[in-house]
Order: sequence, then structure tokens, then C-alpha cells
Amino acid sequence: MVKRTTVLGVIGSTFVWAFLLALTVVVLYPLLWMTLNGFKTNAELFGNPFALPVELRWENYANAWNRGVGDYLTMSALVTITSTIATVFIGAWAAYGLTRIKIPLSRTILIIILAGLMLAPTVALIPLVRMFQAMGLYNTFWALLILYTAFRIPFTVFLIRAYMMDLPAQIDEAASVDGASRARAFWQIILPMCKPIIVSTVILNVLFTWNEYLFAMVFTSGGDFQTLPVGLTNLMAKHGTEYPVVFAGMVMAAAPMVLLFLVGQRYFIRGLADGIGK
Repeated sequence: MVKRTTVLGVIGSTFVWAFLLALTVVVLYPLLWMTLNGFKTNAELFGNPFALPVELRWENYANAWNRGVGDYLTMSALVTITSTIATVFIGAWAAYGLTRIKIPLSRTILIIILAGLMLAPTVALIPLVRMFQAMGLYNTFWALLILYTAFRIPFTVFLIRAYMMDLPAQIDEAASVDGASRARAFWQIILPMCKPIIVSTVILNVLFTWNEYLFAMVFTSGGDFQTLPVGLTNLMAKHGTEYPVVFAGMVMAAAPMVLLFLVGQRYFIRGLADGIGK
């Protein structure tokens, strides 16, 4: 009986490791293929797209940067950082009010906020365009900032609220006894305790904003405010025959997100497990 259990355990463990290895290859191979093709010439790429480059042509990355990727990268970073900060802190403050403070119609307010999860951006596209044109915000940085913040607040509130619900109420009582105001208790006690879910929401919002294409395409018709997804499309349209340069631009666009996840993965997994799992 012991031997049979041991054999089954070895088989199960082997299967799990084989599955994880296959999944790793599926995820990493496209990134590796894209990176290597960024060092090739067009002739090498079309001759054998799966072969290693003859030499590392770093000039492809320099050409991609000089053709606008640097500007697109800067714009994406600016929009992503500002919208993520606004979304997370507004969402955290709203979650704190809905979980730690007794306010009238709190459940109704929560339902209204979470109803935003069911609103597809494409449904509101035409009204939003007309509204931003009337307000003079069309084709501006503020258009993207407002849109990305507004559409991500419901999901952010949902995650942070789920995490805050499990924090002991005695924490607020002790803070009140010590003379701390609601705002001070939030900033100095509750928010630091929510670090795992805050990191999780930051990563999720950064990934969404960094890769978002629809709003960036519709609300930024000029080159000064275009983000990476739209900018890379333009790079492909203008210089479509130089595919290694396009691949180099795609690598530069993907690298910050890969690095961000590697740095914050411990808090990311813990935050989602503690938040959504409750």
C-alpha cells in the first residue's frame, strides 16, 4: 500500500512538473523569439524566422527608439503612473469608507460602484468622444488619465474592499482611543496593512493601462499623446518592411511589464489570494 502510494505520488509529481515545464515554454518562447528576431535583418527573418541571428544588431533597437518608441514609451509611462496612483488611492479610500465607516445607503453605493464592472468601454465610446470634444479634452493627456482612472475604479474597489473586510475592527477602535482621526488611521494604519492587495491592484492597473489600445487610439489622434500600443502600430505602418525594428520596439514595450511582475510577484500572488479568496 505504501509503495503504491509512493508510485502514484511520483507519477503525479512528474505530471505536474511536465505540465509546468510545458507552460513555461509556451509563455517564454514567444518572448524569446521576438527578442532574437529584433537582432536580425529582414533577409535573416524571412529566410529562417526560427534560427538564431548571425550577429546581434543593436542598431535595430536604436532605430526603433529614434523612430518614436522613446516618445511613446515616455507617454505610456506618464499616463500609466498617474492613472494608477489616482485609481489605487481613490479606490482604497472608497473601500475604506465602505468597510470601516457606517454611512447611509452604503450597500446601494457599493452596488452602483460595482455596476461599473459590467459597463463595456465600447458601449460608452461615442458619448465619451462627444463629451470630451465639448469639454476641450479630446486628444489631450487628461482624456486618457480620466478614462483609465474612471474605468478601473470599480475593479480596484472590489479587490481592496474584499481585503479590508478581514482586517479586525479593533484596529480602528484602538486608533480612535489613541486620538487618531479617520484620515490618519487610514494613511498610517489601514493602508500599510493592505500592502499586498495594493501591490496587486497596482500591477493589474499598470498592465491594463500599459497595454490598452482602444481608448488610446480613439482619444489621441495626434502623435504627441500616443501611447505604446498605438505608436507601435504606426511604426509598423510607416516602416512595415523593417520587421526587426518593429520587433525591437515590441521588446522595449514588453520589458518594463516583465520586470514589474518579477519584482512584485510575491505581493501580487499574496494580495490576490487574500483578497479574492475571502
